[in-house]
Amino acid sequence: MKSASHLVHADARASARTRRTRDAAPSDYGSPAEARALLANSLAGRQQRLRADDLISTDEAAALAGTSRVTVNAWIAKGRAIGLTQVKRGHRLPRWQFEPRLWDTLPQLSAALGTKEGWALLAFLESPHGGIGGITPRQAIEQGQAARVIQIAEREGN
Repeated sequence: MKSASHLVHADARASARTRRTRDAAPSDYGSPAEARALLANSLAGRQQRLRADDLISTDEAAALAGTSRVTVNAWIAKGRAIGLTQVKRGHRLPRWQFEPRLWDTLPQLSAALGTKEGWALLAFLESPHGGIGGITPRQAIEQGQAARVIQIAEREGN
């Protein structure tokens, strides 16, 4: 049987542990609620982006490029083309990627970033970047700065 003084000391230690936990610096990890909110916003944002007018189906992309849907899907798998996965089957593709400057740069960009994933490629191309004066990499490529964008992608990728 434990003595009363032992129980008092045990309570004091438990109280100190509780205080340390309560007074500790905030965790480096987000809460489950924050994670759920981020995922919900991400899904909503992706669904909204998939409805944008500049995206086309694989069949439309095949017609635009003068090839088959099978070839377009192979391009997506190789990182040759940006294909955005949908909740349902298939991909949506940015029509603008078939412009010559972008089309010629995409394989190099995919290799430099070390990814073939369409959403990652699109996020890189559509996010303003300080290394190119705050414009998007897509805009920089369209303005003839493909080499600079590839350099930036090499630093950020792999």
